[in-house]
Amino acid sequence: MTSDTRKGRLIVLSNRLPKGDVPAGGLIFALHEALSGAGGIWIGSADPTETADDTLTPIGSGAYDRFTFSLTEAEHAGFYLGYSNAVLWPLFHHRSDLMEITGDDFDAYAAVNARVARALAAMLRPDDTIWIHDYHFLMVASELRKLGVGNRIGLFLHIPFPNVTDVLALPQANLLAGWLAAHDLVGLQAQRDVSAAFDVLRQDGEVQILNDGTWIRAGRIFAIRSFPIGIDAEGFAKTAAAAPTPELLLDPRAPLLIGVDRLDYSKGLVHRFEAFGEYLARRSDPHMRPTFLQIAPVSRENVAAYQDIREELERASGSINGAHADLDWTPIRYVRHHVDRDRIAGLYRRADVALVTPLADGMNLVAKEFVAAQDVTDPGVLVLSHFAGAAEQMEAALQINPFDQGSFAEAIDRALTMSLEERIERNDALRKGVFEQDIAWWTQTFLNRLSSASISYDGGAEV
Repeated sequence: MTSDTRKGRLIVLSNRLPKGDVPAGGLIFALHEALSGAGGIWIGSADPTETADDTLTPIGSGAYDRFTFSLTEAEHAGFYLGYSNAVLWPLFHHRSDLMEITGDDFDAYAAVNARVARALAAMLRPDDTIWIHDYHFLMVASELRKLGVGNRIGLFLHIPFPNVTDVLALPQANLLAGWLAAHDLVGLQAQRDVSAAFDVLRQDGEVQILNDGTWIRAGRIFAIRSFPIGIDAEGFAKTAAAAPTPELLLDPRAPLLIGVDRLDYSKGLVHRFEAFGEYLARRSDPHMRPTFLQIAPVSRENVAAYQDIREELERASGSINGAHADLDWTPIRYVRHHVDRDRIAGLYRRADVALVTPLADGMNLVAKEFVAAQDVTDPGVLVLSHFAGAAEQMEAALQINPFDQGSFAEAIDRALTMSLEERIERNDALRKGVFEQDIAWWTQTFLNRLSSASISYDGGAEV
C-alpha cells in the first residue's frame, strides 16, 4: 500500500465520532486508524443543548484530539431530523416523494454548517487537510472558502448520488454544484454515482469539464471520483471464526437465511419479505423449511416515513408467518433491536444465504461482512441487489432486482440448492475483492489522491 504523503494534520468532520471505546470495525474504526497513524483532530456533533456557539468542546485526546460542536434542540430538529434526514436522505436515495420540505429546516442546516465552518477555520493551520463525511455537511466547504480557507478539502458521501430528475425536487438545487465545487476532491461509492454527479454538474451553466475529467467552476478546479469503501476484512473474519455457534433452536438441517439492516425504506425490507413468501409458496421441495432471520434495529422513529415502513414490515411478516408457519416452524424471525456485532459475525458464518437487497444503497457493507465471515470450505451464498453500490465490485454474487418478486424468489431457491462447488467458486471470487480492497485501502487511496492535489494560484486544485 502506498504510504501517506500528506503534510500537516488530518482534520475529520463527521456527524458521529467515538465518545468512548472505538468499535472494532466499520467507518468509525477506519477513521480512528487514519488519525492514530498521523495525528490530527476529529470533530462531531454533541448532544443537543439549550444554547449553541462557535466554540468546539474537547472530549478526549491521545494519538488525536476529539472535539464536538454544539447544537440546540431546535437545530437538531431542523438540521438533523429535518433537512439532513427528511430532505437529503430521501432525495439521495431516489425517494423524492418522501421529502418533507420546510424553509426553517434549511435555515437550520445552513446555520449549523456555517457555525461548524467558523469553528474549523479558527483552528486551521496552513498544511492541514480537511476530510468531511456525508450529507450532513454539504455546505461546510463553501462556507470555509467564503472565510478565505485555502486548505485541501475532501468530501466523501457514503450514500448514493441523486440523478438529474431527483435533484429537481430540491429547492436549493441551484446551489448543489457550488457546494461540490468548494471541495478539491469529492469521493463517491460507485461509478454510477460519479456518472449521476457528472450529469447534475452539466446542468449548471458555470461548470465546465476539463480534458482530464476534472471540473472547473468559478476558477476552482475539483474532481469527483469513485472510492468504494471496504471493511476490516481480516479482523471481521477472525471475529466470525471465533464466535460460538448461535443458539437458534433450529433443526440442524434447516437452512438459515439472514438479513441485517437498519430499519429504513431504502433497504427494501418489505420487498424482501414478500419475495421470501413467494419462495415459500412455490418452493421446489415442500419439505424444505428454511428460516429467514431479519435483524432490523429501529432508527429515526420521529420521522413519519420510518414509522410507516415499520408498520408495513410487521404486517408483511405476520401475514407470511400466518400463511406458512407450523407448530414447530416459524419461517420469518424478525428482530428490531440491536444485536451485538460479534453475535452477528457468528450468525453470518452459520447462515446459508444472506439477503442484501436494498432499493438504493451507497455501498452496503453487510455484503462484504457476510463474505469475510464465511468458512471457505463450506461457504454461504450472497444474494445481492444490483441497486447496492457493492454490486459493481461483487459480480460473483447472485444479483437480483428486488422489484421483481418472481425472479427474486427464484434466486432464493437457487441459493438454497446451489452445489458446494459453485458456492466455493463464487465465494473465492468475492473474497479476493473484499480482502484486497479493505477499509485501510479505501482510507489511504482517498487521502493520497487528496494530498496529491496541487493547489493552484486561484484557490483551485488540480486532482
